[in-house]
Amino acid sequence: MPTMTFIDHDGKRHEVDAPVGLSVLEIAHRNKIDLEGACEGSLACSTCHVVVDPEDIDRLAEPSEDEEDMLDLAFGLTRTSRLGCQIIITEELDGLTVRLPTGTRNMMIDK
Repeated sequence: MPTMTFIDHDGKRHEVDAPVGLSVLEIAHRNKIDLEGACEGSLACSTCHVVVDPEDIDRLAEPSEDEEDMLDLAFGLTRTSRLGCQIIITEELDGLTVRLPTGTRNMMIDK
């Protein structure tokens, strides 16, 4: 089974099993990694924003236009930013490393 690594806000690394067919968001939730996902993966927010390790970014498919639109709302956007709900694990993504940003911007909360 593929594995992946989450790097949390404090720099701690969490290597976890990454079942093929699950999203990075689903894997985070299964492993109690603090990745919000307010819209539950429906591509309606940017709270599952992750920063993909630069060495891994070229292994991912290009983001869709909808994902790019949501990423524009993400806190701490970088060149390798992606939405965790849109990264679906394949065998080819074994060893993927993502960093959690220091904050999120949840525009789904009623104010």
